[in-house]
Parts: sequence; structure tokens; C-alpha cells
Amino acid sequence: MLNLSSIIESSALKFPDQIAFKYRNEEYSFAEINATANKVANALSKLGLKKGDKVALSCVNIPYFPIIYYGILKAGLVVVPLNINLKTEEIIYHLKNSESKVYFCFSGTDEVEMAKMGYEAFKKVDECLEFITIMPSRKSYSFLSFEELIADESTIFETSETHSNDTAVIIYTSGTTGNPKGAELTHFNLLMNSKICKELFHISENDTQLIVLPLFHIFAMTVLMNSGVLSGCCNILVPKFREETILQLFQKHEVTVFAGVPTMYLRLTAYQPSQIDLALISKKLRLCISGGASLPVSAIEEFEQKFNVPIIEGYGMSEGSPVVTFNVNEELRKMGSIGVPVYGVEVKIVDKAGNEVPIGTKGELWYRGHNVMKGYYKNQNATAETITNGWLHSGDIAVKDEDGFYFIVDRAKDIIISGGVNIYPREVEDVIMKHEAVSMVAVIGVPDEIMGENVKAYVVLKNNQKLNEEELIIFLKQKIASYKSPRSIEFLETLPMNATGKILKKKLRKKAILW
Repeated sequence: MLNLSSIIESSALKFPDQIAFKYRNEEYSFAEINATANKVANALSKLGLKKGDKVALSCVNIPYFPIIYYGILKAGLVVVPLNINLKTEEIIYHLKNSESKVYFCFSGTDEVEMAKMGYEAFKKVDECLEFITIMPSRKSYSFLSFEELIADESTIFETSETHSNDTAVIIYTSGTTGNPKGAELTHFNLLMNSKICKELFHISENDTQLIVLPLFHIFAMTVLMNSGVLSGCCNILVPKFREETILQLFQKHEVTVFAGVPTMYLRLTAYQPSQIDLALISKKLRLCISGGASLPVSAIEEFEQKFNVPIIEGYGMSEGSPVVTFNVNEELRKMGSIGVPVYGVEVKIVDKAGNEVPIGTKGELWYRGHNVMKGYYKNQNATAETITNGWLHSGDIAVKDEDGFYFIVDRAKDIIISGGVNIYPREVEDVIMKHEAVSMVAVIGVPDEIMGENVKAYVVLKNNQKLNEEELIIFLKQKIASYKSPRSIEFLETLPMNATGKILKKKLRKKAILW
């Protein structure tokens, strides 16, 4: 038997009174989280759900998320975390595609619309039998609340028997091409990845993690929540990223570990706090973890100079549970690299025919190991296209150096082909980021009748900085080949991002075409 929920049960025995999660002024011990998760499992079992049935969960970063998450797993059911930004029609798709039988939906006083949209979606999915609100709003709706669901349930529950290859979680991809696909991750996938993160980052019961990355995303779910619970450390939950709030919490809770995406680090570097003691923060903060996208070397250096703490970069994806590679530590790292394969994972770089290429040659990154998903739920064709003899095709263009370190060049779908020549947006972005006035940048290809595509850059400037298109083009002429240099540059206040802070180039492409 193997059930991922064993990690909360184990920590509840080892560290019963230690604080597992903090949210605002609320604190929940490991014993309390485990006991309430048992009540959830009892309630779900009484609803008549059977082993392997799916339960959808829309929830911001509050203690209800881990309580419901582990409760679902304890009952032998499958967690289907949903992006909290989904609209009604999108929720309908996810509920139908996942065949969810129960839907937990957050509805705080400031988030009433989420419950309304969730309920509207629920009513249109006959297979979904129960709608349960989390933190019911002050307005009166005829919803079953979380508190009502578990009110009379026991805090004792015998965990359902599940096996290593049983599906624990279905994570939906972002859907940049076509409808989102549900990656089936097993109990073994997620437990192994959590153990690796615990050991890789040396997380222990003495650590305090700040979790602002959304828990519905695999990055926060595995790298922070699951590994944190496994380690017995304290986890500070934050629903929204605001620079001042994050820094205040760093200082107040003496945070030791933080994980974020590149945009978060860029914003923290540029932000000038009012009454924050950065020296005090740096004294306690021992490790920053970056993933989700590549972070320019110049940005790493600026952040580390300001906060005196290393950023360790890695690489992962939903289909990989998520961690595939990571830099080992501050001493054994290469800036700009995604590191080396983690324990039990193999990586290779291949050409279009699937043949491994020589060191230093660009190609698609493939990997295999304990982290590879079971497959896409109800989508055998997509699974067959993505996994070959156990090797998962990442869709990312990478290169391996002579020391065995891997570097992401770009997404295969993001490559710009201009006049028959491949241009990698990441390379252009890295050069633009070297300009002292630039805060963020995204480079895309835009249609051109003669060249096929031309390079276009969208740039966000740092506060109180001035820069025009001509000045930036002159700057780039001295640093990058002319065929790679943007033919047009547009300055924006912000770049479109998803809930994890990843830049949405799909929206920029639409904007460029409409313009």
C-alpha cells in the first residue's frame, strides 16, 4: 500500500503540536490538519464515492487547501485542483473532462464571484453530484458549506488502501495549444518528488517556508506543500503576491525558504520597501528557489546582491510531478543553468528524429524516471505523442554542456523562424535584460510576408526609468546579431501573466496580430 496522505499522518505523529500552516493570525498544528483531513475523508466516504473517483478543488492559499487535499487522498479518491481564475465555461470543461463527482469551491467574502461561477458550472455537469463551498460568504446561497459537511464527522479515519501506481492527482496543463490536458500523477510520482525536494533543499522541522505560489499548481503543491509537510516545517500561506506583504512576512515570521517564479524575483529586486529591515531578512532567509521559467543571470545577480541569499534554479513541468533537474546548491551550480537530473531521473537532448545529439548541440529535452506521469486522462493519443518508450518529450529546446549541466534555450513552439533562420527568444530576452532600465521583457515572433516572422519585444521599464525604442535598438546593435534584434519594441506597464506569474506569450501574440 502507498498513499501520499501518509506524509501528513507521519508528521502528525512526529510533530503533533508543531505549527504546520499559518494564515494571517491563524495557526494549525500538524495534529489539527490531520484530524480535520480525517473528517473530510469520513464525509466523502459517506457521500458514496468509490476508490478512484475524482474530487475537484478550487481554493486559494489558505489552510482549507491542504486539509481538503489530504482528506480526499485519505479516502482513496483523486484530487483535481483547478486554477482559481477559471471562468464558468472553463470550469464546466474541467469538471466534465475529469468526471469529478464532488466540487469544493472557495467563496470568501471578497471572492463571491468564484462561488457563483463555480455553482453555475456545477449545475451544468450532471455527473458532479455535490457542490461544497469553502468559507461561505455573508450572502445567502443554498450551498452546502464545508463546515456543514464535516460538522458531525469523526477525527479518526483508516486511510483507504491505494497503490503506488494509482492516480493521486490530475493536474491540468495550461492549455497553450488546444484544450487543457489532465496529467495523471500517481502516489509514487508525488511522494518521490516530495522526498527529493526535502533532501535537495535540506528542509527540516526547523525551517519556515513562505508559500505564495498557488497551491493548485504542481510547483507549490510538491516542492513546497508536500515536501514541507513531509519535513515537519512551518508553512506560511499567502493568497496573493504583493511585494510589501511578502517582505513584511519574511521579517515577521523569520522565513528561511522561499520559492517563486522569475517575475516575483524581478519585482522584489525592483521594489523599494518603506520600513523593512533587509539585513534582518537576509540573516534568516537561507535559500530561494526559482522555477517555472528561466531567470536571467543579471536578475539573479541583482537579487542576490540585494538580499544576500542564493537563488537555486531548476526545471520541471506538470507531467514530471514536477521536478526534473536542479542545481544542487550555491557552490555546485551554474547561473543560467537548470542544473543536473535529480535522483532517479534520466535526461537527454534529441533531434527531431529522436536521436541523441552531441554535447553542446541544441535539441528537445526528453526525460524518464519515477517522476513521469501515468498519462493524460482519457487522452491516449496525446499520451502516445508525448511519451516514447518511457521518455517524456518536454517540448523545450535545451543544450547540455561538457560538465553535464543543462540549459533551456526556449520552448519549441516559441522559436522564431525568420528568413529560414531559427531565433531563440530567450537569448534575445537575456540581452535586453542587461539594460539597466529594463525590468521585464517578452520576445515573440510576429507574421511577416517576406521573412515569415519578425522579432518583436514587449518591455516593462523599472520605476522612474526612461527609455525609447531607438535607444534600446542602438544598445542591442552592439550586443546581438542584427538578424536576432527586434524589428519593433513596444513598452507596456505590465506583461500578461497566469496565476503562477508565468508570462503569457499567447496573449502577446494575439495583441501583436490585432495591432
